Amino acid sequence: MAEDLYSVLGVAKTATAAEITKAYRKLAKKLHPDLNPGDKAAEEKFKKITAAYGIIGDEEKRKRYDAGEIDASGQERPQQRYYREYAGGPEGTRYHSTAGFEDIGAFSDLFGDMFGGAAGRRGGRGDTRFSMPGQDAQYRLEVNFLDAVNGTKQRITLPDGGTLDVTIPPGVSEGQVLRLKGKGMPGFGDGPPGDALVEISVKPHPVFKREGSDIVVEVPITLDEAVLGGKIEVPTIGGRVSVTVPPGSNSGQTLRLKGRGVKSKGGAGDQLVKLSVVLPDTIDEDLKSFAEKWRASHGYDPRRKLKEQA
Repeated sequence: MAEDLYSVLGVAKTATAAEITKAYRKLAKKLHPDLNPGDKAAEEKFKKITAAYGIIGDEEKRKRYDAGEIDASGQERPQQRYYREYAGGPEGTRYHSTAGFEDIGAFSDLFGDMFGGAAGRRGGRGDTRFSMPGQDAQYRLEVNFLDAVNGTKQRITLPDGGTLDVTIPPGVSEGQVLRLKGKGMPGFGDGPPGDALVEISVKPHPVFKREGSDIVVEVPITLDEAVLGGKIEVPTIGGRVSVTVPPGSNSGQTLRLKGRGVKSKGGAGDQLVKLSVVLPDTIDEDLKSFAEKWRASHGYDPRRKLKEQA
């Protein structure tokens, strides 16, 4: 007899969705194969709790499980229908059909319609086999920022201990769902397997940010580079490149690198390099003296426009 899914997670049948999720996360952190290399017992327990959470952690599946419509593996329970020998008369009265087996044939046709018509029947009348497609399996995969924008291949561990290789296309975004045909739960009878639905979660990057198809990076420059201009090296999602800073650049000024952004079917975005003028950690006497002399003869008010518009 299949183990009760609530018992697998150690929660009551009246547990809230939040309590079920909390219980699963606690067990998953303890039993995950990556944290217990070579421990087959922990691996088997991890498979069980993940499979259980896949059903009672899903509101709709939980309702169906509680109602007995699906079993502990998430499969449809065969709806066994019998042509009763006793029906329609006083208790103990045997029922006889004047139509012979035609009634059974009609009954089979009814169930055949319910489960896919002729595709759900095999053999002659009275030999009825139900076929249903398998359920979709849902997974969540966390990928690095650069892998998401450039594309990669990544392997995930399934609840049954198997593995699934997922191709991450270039430009995949946060929350995007990849559909892997035929990689879900097995079908019932001759039904095809379901699909695997992999939801992507992208880790933030310490340098790059994404805005649509564009990549934004803030690059600090020195005071002399801002005044005089020059060549600087900046990181891109495809490697480091040389960029020319024009003379008289200010903080907040943006340089656009065409085609250095996220690639997609419609083309590639750009990389936006936002400049930020950064003074040295220590202001020495030479710089201080120069600034004082320059202020005395070249003073200007950079906030003049702000005052006029306020």
